[in-house]
Amino acid sequence: MPRIISSPTRIPVPGGKVIDEHVGRASTGDEAVSVAHMVAPPGWTEPFQRPDFDEVTVVLRGTVVVEHDGGTLSVAAGQSVVTRAGERIRYSTGPEGADYVAVCLPAFTPDTVHREDA
Repeated sequence: MPRIISSPTRIPVPGGKVIDEHVGRASTGDEAVSVAHMVAPPGWTEPFQRPDFDEVTVVLRGTVVVEHDGGTLSVAAGQSVVTRAGERIRYSTGPEGADYVAVCLPAFTPDTVHREDA
C-alpha cells in the first residue's frame, strides 16, 4: 500500500550541512535504501570515506565535488554521479554551496560509511 512520508527526519551533522532523510534507517526504518535531501554551504567538506553502499547523487543547485583515487569530479546542477561501495571518496561543495539528493543502496548508516577520521 502506498505511504506518504509527511516530513523527513533531520539528521544532525557538523559544518553547517543540513540532511533531511525521507526514506532510510533513521526516518522509516528501511535498510535497503536511503533517500536524503541535503543542503551544504559554500566550501563545505567532509573526510574521505570508503562506504559499504553505492550512492547516487543528483545535484539540484550548485556544485558537488567528488574526490576519488583517480582524480576529482565536479558535478554541476542538473548532473548526477554514482559512486560504488568500497571506493575511497570525499564529498565537498564549490564556492556557491550545493543542494542535492543522495540515494544510498543499501541504506546509509554511520557505521557503514567508514570515514577516515572516525
